[in-house]
Amino acid sequence: MAQELILGISGMRGLIGENLFPETAAAYGCAFGAFLKQRHPGKDTLSVAIGRDSRPSGQMIFSAMAAGLAASGVHIIDLGICSTPGVGIMLRELDCDGGVVITASHNPIEYNGIKLLLENGIAPPKAMAQQIIQIYYDRRFAMSDSLHCGTIESNDQTHQVHLDKVLAIVNKDAIAAKKFKVVLDSANGAGGTAGLMLLEALGCEVVGMNLEPTGIFAHPPEPTQENLVTLCEKVKESDVAVGFAQDPDADRVAIVDENGVYIGEEFSLAFAAKLVLSQMKGTAAANLSTSRMIDDIAAATDCTVIRTPVGEANVAEAMIQNKCVIGGEGNGGIIDLRVGPIRDSLVGMALTLQLMADTGKTISQLTAEVGGYAMHKSKCPADKEQANQIIEKAKAVFAEATLDTSDGCRFDLPDGWIHIRTSNTEPIMRIITETKDPAVAKRYIEQIEAIRRDVMET
Repeated sequence: MAQELILGISGMRGLIGENLFPETAAAYGCAFGAFLKQRHPGKDTLSVAIGRDSRPSGQMIFSAMAAGLAASGVHIIDLGICSTPGVGIMLRELDCDGGVVITASHNPIEYNGIKLLLENGIAPPKAMAQQIIQIYYDRRFAMSDSLHCGTIESNDQTHQVHLDKVLAIVNKDAIAAKKFKVVLDSANGAGGTAGLMLLEALGCEVVGMNLEPTGIFAHPPEPTQENLVTLCEKVKESDVAVGFAQDPDADRVAIVDENGVYIGEEFSLAFAAKLVLSQMKGTAAANLSTSRMIDDIAAATDCTVIRTPVGEANVAEAMIQNKCVIGGEGNGGIIDLRVGPIRDSLVGMALTLQLMADTGKTISQLTAEVGGYAMHKSKCPADKEQANQIIEKAKAVFAEATLDTSDGCRFDLPDGWIHIRTSNTEPIMRIITETKDPAVAKRYIEQIEAIRRDVMET
């Protein structure tokens, strides 16, 4: 059975040539154009900034999406290959009415997608996303005549503007004085150019891996432990202070310590929170699937953490409403509103290096200081109905848990937590557990797996 095109709060994502075609992207462009006209009635000229990651299919999807927007009378600013946070920064810098990122994020090369942004640089909230989807399905487009079609111009300033904003939130000279040696693996995605610019501007000696934005990923692009074996080996043999891994659209970063040990994506947010909350009192925000490390860090500085459903837009909205000083998601996505309301791997790298410079501690020392939890993440094929059945059975098994059902279901227990939810971007169910005792985590995993088998076999 062919996989269905995914349309949701995270935009459109699908398989090129199977369910995502030029006409699909063009129609989605028309839908976004019609939505923007409704959102900004009476405005003579609407503009949208578009960037893309390095996938070979990106140029094709860009052309189709741009055609749909231009047919709706929208002016397009082509940012070329750049990061997702770069697009969010530039659309605000250029006073655009919206933004588009052509990316499938961490998905394999077979995929591509279209992420929509509002004028504030944040993805549309659920109600607005549903409105755009309905316009797309109903084909309620607002086409322009031949004299009022949109035009396209190019802008190549994204990397520099992005770099300047990140450098403004750290002490460049203090970091440069440490002369850190760093390995950067950009997975041949969109982040290599800006990532290298940042690290060199911070006085680092950079050992580059897969920096060229070819889109032909040297390894599976999600920055997980199993996909970063070569990065860990490179760190071991290169005598460096830290290894960083970006995903293809550079909104996430994972960390490898100086010994070549993958410490993961969760520590990216933990390190950022540790630094920022030590500098300024305030509130942090994180999604339901993020480690309790951020809660411990906040408690140590008399700060608090707001929890949101999974999704960058949910975290960003909570941060803006509550004036949070730091936030993000446990997948390595750091949000610092001083730079922008989008997850940003450059922010994660800069704040980690600042923490190392300020404390004089290595990554392994910092990890030991803020860690102490056993987390297990897994995923499996499941539709929403199957996931709901699994959740209902889990409620009976973990009857003593405190429940949060704002996004799937999170079970908070005295010795840990479990989060079960369907993905916004893939036809899968994600199961995350975290405990102090690895044996407890193993028991939770086995209990959930037994429930899952029972549901999937019936």
